[in-house]
Amino acid sequence: MRKQKRQRYIIDLEKLNSLNEEGCPACGRKFTLGETAVMACGAWEGGPKLIHENEAVYDKRSSSYFERRCYAARRNL
Repeated sequence: MRKQKRQRYIIDLEKLNSLNEEGCPACGRKFTLGETAVMACGAWEGGPKLIHENEAVYDKRSSSYFERRCYAARRNL
């Protein structure tokens, strides 16, 4: 649980300004001040990105977050 908390971020003004041009890669919505986001892997190109926490699933085996749809697709393989 300790590592899980270290991967969470509270959206501050600096993060808000840098992230809101494209919005959340998982759901497309814009971030708001004070929201919780997590660094998660997903179906997008590149490495992990910040997404809304409610759009992510924490995988205990890998100790990391995955975008919800990506996680479900991986489990169905």
